[in-house]
Amino acid sequence: MNFQKIWVPVAGAATVVLAYVYSGWPGVALVGGALVMWLLLHFNRMMQVLKRAANRPIGYVESAVMLNAKIKPRASLMHVVAMTRSLGEQRSPDNTQPEVFRWTDSGGSFVDCTFAGGRLVGHVLTRPAEETAAPADLMPPAP
Repeated sequence: MNFQKIWVPVAGAATVVLAYVYSGWPGVALVGGALVMWLLLHFNRMMQVLKRAANRPIGYVESAVMLNAKIKPRASLMHVVAMTRSLGEQRSPDNTQPEVFRWTDSGGSFVDCTFAGGRLVGHVLTRPAEETAAPADLMPPAP
């Protein structure tokens, strides 16, 4: 269970109650204004991330290898979208947990990220197979 969904509103309500107990209505106004400012900052951040992601192809990243090196466990989906500046290509069925998203670069490498409850639980980098075998007509003749 994600305690942050419960803890943040309870902490906000407790702060408002404590402000009323110690400072009355001016304290409630101050704490209420601070909470609204905090919510507006988070909303503004989310809008900026989504605005940047709207101008890019879905599931595209400049370098899948760099993305694989940068992302950390427990990162939020919003944090990964901010790093890639692109929405991930959803690989899992809708409304199922865990969610799997893919980011691909121009070289064909891709990173599959698995999110449970909006947090990164795992990621896998896959590179395309290298073609090392030379065609038979270009091979030098055997002595």
